[in-house]
Amino acid sequence: MELMRLVITGTVGAGKSTFIRTVSEIEVVDTDRKPTDATASMKKSTTVAMDFGRFTFGSDMRLHLYGTPGQTRFDFMWELLAIKANALILLVAAHRPEDFRAARQTMAFINQRVKIPMLLGVTHTDCEGAWSVEDVALAMGYDDQSMPFRVVAVNANDKESVIQALIALVEHYMSVEELGIH
Repeated sequence: MELMRLVITGTVGAGKSTFIRTVSEIEVVDTDRKPTDATASMKKSTTVAMDFGRFTFGSDMRLHLYGTPGQTRFDFMWELLAIKANALILLVAAHRPEDFRAARQTMAFINQRVKIPMLLGVTHTDCEGAWSVEDVALAMGYDDQSMPFRVVAVNANDKESVIQALIALVEHYMSVEELGIH
């Protein structure tokens, strides 16, 4: 059975833990704690080390899903998780354009350390004030001609949507591997 390690990252509240909980076939291992910073105004708990879940495609592929903390003070975990990853999903909340810069910084931080296939997952597209998937992609610096990542809308609360994002990432990973691009 082939094993892929996927990292799910993004800013606080983008849906990383929810994404993993929605699709994991095992009880998710998490390190959620009560926030002690500005995050407390957004949510009751936040990831401080990582989340871990597992998802199996058929009989031949198992995905290990590692979720990162969203706060930059935990960026050492981004690196620890990314260096062993096969691919990465960066979740960006479409309704919080004030977080786009931090999401770009997260992407740059990881790209400076590893060259792995990446998928940009745009979440919260149904919220008031949400930007379109295309506009979020542009704000994130996506250029169809030169960027090595794909962009999809994903509802972290909907299992089918999460599975479709995972399929898109695995397909992207396989196409990059086939071309020998990293």
